[in-house]
Amino acid sequence: MLAGYFLLPLHHFGPHRPTASWAVFVGALGAVAGLLVWQIRDVLLERSTARPGFVIPVLMMVSVHIFAAGYFALSRYPGEMSGLETRLDALYFTMVTLTTVGYGDVVATGQTARIVVVLQLVYGLVFLTAAGAALSTQLRGMLGTRAAQRDSASLQRESTSRR
Repeated sequence: MLAGYFLLPLHHFGPHRPTASWAVFVGALGAVAGLLVWQIRDVLLERSTARPGFVIPVLMMVSVHIFAAGYFALSRYPGEMSGLETRLDALYFTMVTLTTVGYGDVVATGQTARIVVVLQLVYGLVFLTAAGAALSTQLRGMLGTRAAQRDSASLQRESTSRR
């Protein structure tokens, strides 16, 4: 997935194609958010048909890559990003923002860039936190089921050996 991020044709996005850039960013982020909500709902309602232990982490990583690609495109707008020159800088800034570490070496200086940072912070709080909680719920459920199966098998063996 990381290699895919570095191979994306991001040179097609930026100030020379603002409408396409925003449409792809908003569309991709909306689609991933929708898929995350779908997975979270299925986990919470215990009717998961897919493998949320695989799907949710993949969607979370895709979210990070969408924001990184968005910041990379924003860095081409004059006055929007300071210290962001490469795709790695964009990925770094995304992770620093997501983890709320904020080293200060890459800074959103323009109003549009700051709106995207706020969007990422809210997205992280709402969608990624809910996805992490759903993943945790799924894992606890799986572990509980396995423990119950082990206990049941153990009781059955014990009952059989007493006879």
